[in-house]
Amino acid sequence: MTTPSPSPSPHPIASAPAATGDVWLDAFLHHLAHERRVSPHTVDSYRRDLVRMLAWRRERAIPEWTTLNDGLVRKYVADRHRTGVSARTLARELSALRSLFEYLLREGAAKLNPARTVRPPKAKRRLPNTFDPDQLGALIDAGPDQGGDDDPLSLRDTAMVELFYSSGLRLAELIGVDTRDIDPHDATLTVLGKGQKTRRVPVGSAALAAIARWMQVRGLLARQDEPALFVSNRGTRIHPRTVQQRLRQWAEQRGAGRNLHPHMLRHSCASHLLESSGDLRAVQELLGHADIGTTQIYTHLDFQHLAQVYDKAHPRAKRKR
Repeated sequence: MTTPSPSPSPHPIASAPAATGDVWLDAFLHHLAHERRVSPHTVDSYRRDLVRMLAWRRERAIPEWTTLNDGLVRKYVADRHRTGVSARTLARELSALRSLFEYLLREGAAKLNPARTVRPPKAKRRLPNTFDPDQLGALIDAGPDQGGDDDPLSLRDTAMVELFYSSGLRLAELIGVDTRDIDPHDATLTVLGKGQKTRRVPVGSAALAAIARWMQVRGLLARQDEPALFVSNRGTRIHPRTVQQRLRQWAEQRGAGRNLHPHMLRHSCASHLLESSGDLRAVQELLGHADIGTTQIYTHLDFQHLAQVYDKAHPRAKRKR
């Protein structure tokens, strides 16, 4: 099948991020960035996955995307799986390929989507890592880090930790928060989540207090026209890697004894809330999960905690070793 040229776009293809050299892949990435307006992080993720598949295709002299059929896609998955690539990564790569072919179908460049019927290997379900509530509370209450009580970066980092844990935010959601998104009187936060969906989440009193302390010194760092709640020492919206690095440093200085990352705080928030309330639907709404099946992972955590307590406390539960 001869592949037609992409239809003209109001934005030149060259303006798409990091051209790959493949006409249709570049057009698709441009479509993501400028028509669907997905985040640069998501565009980068699609690019990495599809460039990897593009290299595989070229190594086997497969001339076009439209030459792929479901058998070749299955072979790609099998080849990757044999090298030790996880089922989760393969699921993400297949999702990227499906999206590319949906775009090709829309543009009239393909007649079918060969990735639609291909499924990745079944993934082992791993329980997310969490902190014990008392341990995390002790870390937060340990006092200022090396910067001292009035150090803007220290106050910012503590406010980030408190907000992650209070409201179960994703990393991208926390970075995207603007000062206007928080209503301290109503103790709520408006969050822009996955799929550009907006939700309102509660903010705990400890988090509000930490944010208020940060806001008192935020002006020392933030540029005058910067709307972001959390800024870097350059005065602009903080970068994801900076957040990750600062959280690791924050935990090390308090003697956590383990790495602290944003998703661990989100998991801790969800599991601690479910453990106390038992309300799975409320946790689903807080986290912004479209499918409650995603939230149900925390019921496994809750049962794991119950089993540990039972084994320690029940007089007939102790096993002989």
